[in-house]
Amino acid sequence: MDFFTFIKPKNELEASVEGSEQNRPFVPDAMWIKCPGCNTMLLATDMEENLHICTKCGHHFKMSARERIALLTDEGSFQEFDKDLESTNILDFPNYDKKLETAKAKTGEKESVVTGRALMNGIDVVMCVMNPMFIMGSMGTVTGEKITRAFEYATKNSLPIVVCTVSGGARMQEGILSLMQMAKTSGAVKRHSDAGLLYITVLTDPTTGGVTASFAMEGDIIISEPNALIGFAGPRVIEQTIRQKLPKDFQTAEFVLEKGFIDAVVKREDLKKTLVKLLLMHGYTEKEGE
Repeated sequence: MDFFTFIKPKNELEASVEGSEQNRPFVPDAMWIKCPGCNTMLLATDMEENLHICTKCGHHFKMSARERIALLTDEGSFQEFDKDLESTNILDFPNYDKKLETAKAKTGEKESVVTGRALMNGIDVVMCVMNPMFIMGSMGTVTGEKITRAFEYATKNSLPIVVCTVSGGARMQEGILSLMQMAKTSGAVKRHSDAGLLYITVLTDPTTGGVTASFAMEGDIIISEPNALIGFAGPRVIEQTIRQKLPKDFQTAEFVLEKGFIDAVVKREDLKKTLVKLLLMHGYTEKEGE
């Protein structure tokens, strides 16, 4: 009599390697995310449903530019500006071409900022939203150009502007041309202000370097998400320079709020409601015909 050995087929979560690894389940890395605030392992799907906020400690994870636009604007109202503008290796910096291509492939974007016109509860606004996934939201020449054009459009059309920042600073691969964007964007902000129009900045983690030293801190009203890192140089650089230990919460949103550097700290789920309230307080109303 012949005997047959029947082996239960492995499912997707079971390892296929032999030996000691045979019975170890395979769990895709993208399924779980570790919170840096409380070290809790979180389901990625739960995070998405909770606006990328830790369900245990409230840590605010980074959001892409498109996710933030969807959060803050009325559905289907966003009209993008200058979507075909993209950075090139203008200084022939080593490996910069590859870095740009990697960033474009990873994010599906052509630059570290998305700009456009949209509605917030029917109120007409211009928006600039920086993308942390595109070379850490660094500011290159095209970033500065897009933000400048957005301010000029808002000025010409008498519209308020909301800018959501996240950045490691000026893009070193573009040298002085990147640093020049600080003055260029600041000039556009000044002309918008001279026209008597409202500019609100939303700082997210981290907002540092040349972005902080220019348009990020020039808003009429400056608000931040909780615990965002806000500053020019990072805390490690400052400690190495002054040779002193900094306070534990140094440069967090709550710390700079206490020092009068910003106006408010607002949770992500309350951002749109807060922005709409501020727009209404300054006389901006629902677009006619909406």
